[in-house]
Amino acid sequence: MAKPMTKTQLVAALAEQMGADKKAASAALDGIVSIITDEVSGGGAVTLPGVGKIYCRERPARMVRNPATGEQIHKDADKVVKMTIAKALKDSVNG
Repeated sequence: MAKPMTKTQLVAALAEQMGADKKAASAALDGIVSIITDEVSGGGAVTLPGVGKIYCRERPARMVRNPATGEQIHKDADKVVKMTIAKALKDSVNG
């Protein structure tokens, strides 16, 4: 498996794609990340066309097992961020 793209590499690729400088590309990326974070943490969802949908899902309270001791522990309800990948992206990866 290839190494994941770093933020620096992503900013450089975005700047080249936009035809702008790295400072503008970095500001654009930071803005997108901020908007997604605000929307999802507020209970909403964000759809990135061609990429997927990012949303927050609530998990109910449940019993979990400590793998080190085998002890059953009660875990309170919490929220988890999920992402559904778009069919277009799946199709481009698979062929």
